[in-house]
Amino acid sequence: MESDVLRTRRPWNKGILVGQKRPLQPKNVWSIRVRLEMSGATRELALFNLAIDSKLRACDLVRLRVDDLWSGSSIRDRATIIQKKTKRPVQFEVTEQTKIALAAWLPSVKRTGGSYLFPGRRPQSTHLSTRQYARIVHRWVRSIGLEASAYGTHSMRRTKAALIYKKTGNLRAAQILLGHSKLESTVRYLGIEIDDALRIAEQIEL
Repeated sequence: MESDVLRTRRPWNKGILVGQKRPLQPKNVWSIRVRLEMSGATRELALFNLAIDSKLRACDLVRLRVDDLWSGSSIRDRATIIQKKTKRPVQFEVTEQTKIALAAWLPSVKRTGGSYLFPGRRPQSTHLSTRQYARIVHRWVRSIGLEASAYGTHSMRRTKAALIYKKTGNLRAAQILLGHSKLESTVRYLGIEIDDALRIAEQIEL
């Protein structure tokens, strides 16, 4: 009887893609950014650009406050926040195109008197929730014809870090930018395999 149940029970992950979410490719980033610009989606363009730049976890991205990015009368070139998961500080850059997107979005936030950079839609919400953010990410990837189940909020976090590693082979830089305390965490997070390590080693002659 028990074996019959086991044979007929549907696996929880049947038809669901599990495991690490893929980073976006540069062409994907460009396609999403252009769509958001053309549609006039000011908030989402600022959110998208900042997600790519900051390499923050979803829980840290949605909790960003205006003061984290705004200094006096201009947007900071770099920002520092304390990560919710590790309680450790992490610094990130704010590129020019992200500054432009934020400058277009910030007046809307300031008019409401809110302190969070991305307020939630419901009155009782303090900031955009991670679930809302995840739904937005899925909408972005679907809009350019990608399979939503293969991507998630960690895709946004991994995108720039993965590209930095691919172009430079500098794991330590990726570790610092991701805010990892251990290099092993960065290796696992970026999905670095033995072939990657050997390719780097082959480029070094003593």
